[in-house]
Amino acid sequence: MVKKWDVTIPSLSGNMPRKVYLYLPDSYEKDKDRRYPVMYMFDGHNVFFDSDATYGKSWGMYSYMKSSKKELIIVAVECNHQGNSRLIEYSPLTYYNSSHGKIKGKGNVYMNWLVKTLKPEIDRNYRTLPDRKNTIIAGSSMGGLMAMYAVTVYNHIFQRAACLSPSLWVAPGKVLELIARSHIRNDTCIYMDYGSEEMFNHAANGESLISVSHLLLTKRVNLALRVVPGGDHSEASWERQIPVFMDCLGL
Repeated sequence: MVKKWDVTIPSLSGNMPRKVYLYLPDSYEKDKDRRYPVMYMFDGHNVFFDSDATYGKSWGMYSYMKSSKKELIIVAVECNHQGNSRLIEYSPLTYYNSSHGKIKGKGNVYMNWLVKTLKPEIDRNYRTLPDRKNTIIAGSSMGGLMAMYAVTVYNHIFQRAACLSPSLWVAPGKVLELIARSHIRNDTCIYMDYGSEEMFNHAANGESLISVSHLLLTKRVNLALRVVPGGDHSEASWERQIPVFMDCLGL
């Protein structure tokens, strides 16, 4: 079952509504005493259904969850589609974009809303396991950057993260600085990948991937790092990685 409702984030987009998608496993209604881990995901409109996806192709997460029978709640929030708002909300850093100019990142504002407003609401209204061990975050592209930001800077909230094709290249030095300053517990588990067909889309991709991976390993993070053969920067490619990152994260 996937529930949908509108939500606002006043600190980012005033009264503009955006959708929250919430997946409940089949056992949720049958076993009234059971509680579940929760995975939060970015770009919620692209997660479950092709009919909602920006380019007509989603991750197909609904089909995967139904067929795999994974016992997990998924909460996925739609991005802000107006102008370059997605870039602003999904970056914890200020950086320069060749198409949009200076991007003053408000990823910290978004994450504060997620952990202080959205997560408590989900924990109140659904049978979750709200502790850090059972709270996961995932995303791709700019959402992958945000997942990396969340699991490192908000490591007291998230133990595990899937960072698919993360946009580490936007400000590699600042990303490293954020991670270096963070207190990251050694039980943290991170899955990170890039497709072989997208590795050199940006000059800083390869170097950023190596530098971030090295830093995470020095902090004793349990890191799964992949270059996906034939993988590209698309929902169709990320869909194929779902079984891999779910297994890597122990889900």
